[in-house]
Amino acid sequence: MTASAPDATTPDPRTPGGPAGGPEVGAAPRTASATAPAKVNVQLAVGPVRPDGYHDLANVFLAVELHDRVTVTETAGGSGGARVSCTGPGADLVPADATNLAWRAVELLAAHHGRRPDVAVHIDKDIPVAGGMAGGSADAAAALLACDALWGTATPRDELLSIAAELGSDVPFSVVGGAALGRGRGEVLTELPVSGPFHWVFALADGGLSTPKVYAECDRLRGDAAVPDPEPSPELLTALRDGDTTGLAGALANDLQDAALSLRPSLADTLAAGLAAGAPAALVSGSGPSCAFLAPDAASADRIAAALAESGTCRAARVTTGPAPGARVVSAPVRGVH
Repeated sequence: MTASAPDATTPDPRTPGGPAGGPEVGAAPRTASATAPAKVNVQLAVGPVRPDGYHDLANVFLAVELHDRVTVTETAGGSGGARVSCTGPGADLVPADATNLAWRAVELLAAHHGRRPDVAVHIDKDIPVAGGMAGGSADAAAALLACDALWGTATPRDELLSIAAELGSDVPFSVVGGAALGRGRGEVLTELPVSGPFHWVFALADGGLSTPKVYAECDRLRGDAAVPDPEPSPELLTALRDGDTTGLAGALANDLQDAALSLRPSLADTLAAGLAAGAPAALVSGSGPSCAFLAPDAASADRIAAALAESGTCRAARVTTGPAPGARVVSAPVRGVH
């Protein structure tokens, strides 16, 4: 991984400590909680399809201030491993089995340290489900940090990022936050300088879009045309660094947008509604179906969100800002105290 570790002046989001055992008889189970942010892809440049079926990307991520909170609670040894519950908007759409990324995160971290994954995982959702905003990846990142704090395993950051990359292309960025360039499938990160705030409105669609299907449609639409290797836009990187909303508006780009619109034509009406309401720029977020609108300021963001909500082109609109920090432990047990 090329993502840099925190320097001596940067608080480490993890809580160190010694090995954690199961709950003592008669003691209240210990818990730990962590949060992780949603993201918007301010640039998603997609290269030609690779022999393994994936695409090389230049994926510029920006974390935004919508967060899921994951709480892990120790259970008695031999309880059968991890289990998952979820509350919040869209909770009924979140899997509660081994297909859940937070569940898989617990199992991978436990295997990395040679211990049992005997924890109950509870996800408190605020990031829209199936919205192209990396909510599942955020849950995985938060679960990694929460379990690391609960178990006192103090996993080095580069090892956490390596485990995150095994879970999915967006999970390492959910750990890192801020802004970053993702190479490879998006999992090889270089953190980027970013100022702000940038004001955003997200228009949420009904249902989801299958990411593999969106990539397949992108390939179909390209046909036999030559596809250049993906590169980040220098103008976009400069705008992020300088906190330049106007410059960022002129540089937003998503190579998957045409494919998302092909599969879900109604998203074009959503994009048009936000632009008509005064957004200087709009794009489909990642593989969709959420649409992201950059706003000049907080008041403009509120007006754009109200207009989108009234337009009938989306089920809801959310206002937020970026950049946001990556996954952070927000509560942890005191080491050695039950």
